[in-house]
Order: sequence, then C-alpha cells, then structure tokens
Amino acid sequence: MQREAELYPHVKAYLERQGYTVKGEVGAADLVAVRGEDEPVIVELKLRLNLTLYHQAVARLRMTDLVYIAVLKPKGRQARRALRENTVMCRRLGLGFLTVRADGAVEAQCDPGPYTPRRNTGKRTRLLREFDRLAGDPNDGGATRHGIVTAYRQDAVRCATYLAETGAEKGAIVARATGVSNATTLMRDNHYGWFEKVATGIYALTPEGRKGLADWGDSLG
Repeated sequence: MQREAELYPHVKAYLERQGYTVKGEVGAADLVAVRGEDEPVIVELKLRLNLTLYHQAVARLRMTDLVYIAVLKPKGRQARRALRENTVMCRRLGLGFLTVRADGAVEAQCDPGPYTPRRNTGKRTRLLREFDRLAGDPNDGGATRHGIVTAYRQDAVRCATYLAETGAEKGAIVARATGVSNATTLMRDNHYGWFEKVATGIYALTPEGRKGLADWGDSLG
C-alpha cells in the first residue's frame, strides 16, 4: 500500500462487518461510521504513525468519544516496540488504534475509552532510590558532554578517584574510604573497563579508567 486511500476499503469492510454504515471524507474526518442510535465512530487514516495523526484524532474527540487512528501495520525490528508504545499512547489519550496488514486484514490494538494507568510501585521505588543516590544535579535536565550521569557512574568515579590517588587497594578499604558500599563488586564487574584485579581482592585503575576520570571526573559536582 502506497497511499492512505488504500487503507480505507479495508477499514470500511472491518466496520461494516460490525453493522456500521461507513462513508469516507465526511467533513474534516477521513472516515465516519454510524450504527443506529450508537455514538458515531471516526477513524483518521495515515500510512505511518506521526504526531499530525494524533493531533487530528484528538481534535475529533470534540465530536465523539469513539475515535480511532488507523495505519499500515509497521514492519521491521522496531515494529513490536512501536506497536506497544503507540498502543499505550492511544490508551492514555482515549483513542482506539487499528492496524492494517499488507493483506488487508485489520487488527484492533485497542479500542477508545477512559484509561487509568496502574501504578508500578517497583519502578517508583527504583526511581526514588536513583534520585537519592545521585549527588547533585549532574545532568541538568539532559545529557552531559559524555552522556547521562547515573548513580552507578558516580560510584565508579568515586572508586576511580581514590585509586588514582592511592594506587592499587583492597576493595574493602576503597568501600570504607569512598562510602561506596558495593565497591568490590563494582570494580570486579568492571562495566566501564576502568579497573583491573591485580591480586585477591585488590584492584587498580586501568588507562581507560584514567581517561574515564578525565571525562567524568566533574560528575560529582
């Protein structure tokens, strides 16, 4: 399918099977469907998901609560993620979401209706824990020169700074000196390549670690 108009007959047939009478290009709407005394259905058609499509659909909510967006079903590696994220978006906006496959089959990802998201207390707890662990406000609402500063990155900087001053040291001593309780585990896991084990329980800073300090040393504020 190369044009939005090619989606229309498939969505029309989908709604007609549900007992609707369907007409295209009615006023500002791409498609309007009516069934007896039921509230009318409006569908806005686009080949691909974009912000304009959402703007149009939200505007149609002033006429009816039953508004759908309909797009050609996305393909490729990111298709599943795109479907999931846009389904969540539609639910939050009270919109329905239809996708049209290449063979013309229409699939309802969600129907219009009020949506109250369930709170994820685990994610909330992790968010607040990360907030508490971050020293200062190193990201200032966005990425720093080298990327986002996390609490884990700050802990690595603390350990690296200590080793740069003292040389190789036991993990337990680094933990006490820096306040990073998991210093031994952090240096052993070595996610950034900054540390190397030189003896049992003893770690030193690598050349990559010294470069990391040059890049990230100011992340502690």
